[in-house]
Amino acid sequence: MKILIAGGAGFIGSTIASACLDSGIQPVILDNLVTGRREFSEGRPFYEGDICDGDLIDRIFAEHPDIHTAVDCAALIVVPDSVADPLGYYRENVSKGIQFVDHLVRNDCRNLLFSSSASIYRADPGDFSVDEDSTIEPLSPYARTKALFETILRDTAASGVLNVISLRYFNPIGADPHLRSGLQIRTPTHALGKLIDVHHAGEPFTITGTDYATGDGTGIRDYVHVWDLAAAHVKALTTFDEVTRTTPYRALNLGTGRGTTVRELVTAFESVTGTPLTTIETDRRPGDSAGAYARVGLAQELLGWKAERSLEDGIRDSLRWYARRDTVLGA
Repeated sequence: MKILIAGGAGFIGSTIASACLDSGIQPVILDNLVTGRREFSEGRPFYEGDICDGDLIDRIFAEHPDIHTAVDCAALIVVPDSVADPLGYYRENVSKGIQFVDHLVRNDCRNLLFSSSASIYRADPGDFSVDEDSTIEPLSPYARTKALFETILRDTAASGVLNVISLRYFNPIGADPHLRSGLQIRTPTHALGKLIDVHHAGEPFTITGTDYATGDGTGIRDYVHVWDLAAAHVKALTTFDEVTRTTPYRALNLGTGRGTTVRELVTAFESVTGTPLTTIETDRRPGDSAGAYARVGLAQELLGWKAERSLEDGIRDSLRWYARRDTVLGA
């Protein structure tokens, strides 16, 4: 099988590509390298450019007419940035996404795996767990781009021209266990990335928001290892026709089924490193929500997938990648 991965030189896209190669699936990579890295595409057919470039998409399919499915990982993803630049986020994540789907359909590629997000949910304040039928109530422009594009894909699938599986990621951590790739951003905005930075700098860690209705007042997340996410994509690709046979649009949660608060994440990090951290507390960031964790029964039922790696595994692999990152990417 051959697939096209848009955003395939980024953190998640490159890890999916590696898992596909390990499983005998050939990825073709498309990335504009705004946040992706050319190093992550080495040894793989690679096209530098934008998902809205119709001529480039046409050339990819002319040179790879046997592409079975497209995987759309191309998006901007930083919540505070989306609050500051909503138009930019709607342009990149929605407008260009529509053009990409047009180009796929024109080239008779009718299968799409879409990288969606758990940020679209309104969690039940009782236990903060969500399934695929939970209320959609995105609180940031970033989350709204994901929810809106899911609506567009659902309507497009209902028209009969496209089959879609939307994979709603929870909070990816870790790295490719073989360290072929990992988080390439040197100034991460997510909690574990910041923990690693302050750990190495000997600085305090800032907890943003302590007044949520969670057990300890801090936000709750479902931290899923990126290699488990990649394995879910392999499962979705190999079962795609079966999963979409009776319905052309499916949305599936990809998480561990376990919620971890920020304070619990700090404790787990201290356990892995053996080093205590100083913490300070501030207000919530714009666009932040209390968070949620996944109910994952549908992914188990339809894909035969469940997360295998622990929170501590994700922390350890993130630290291993941090130590190797500059060797792979340069200082």
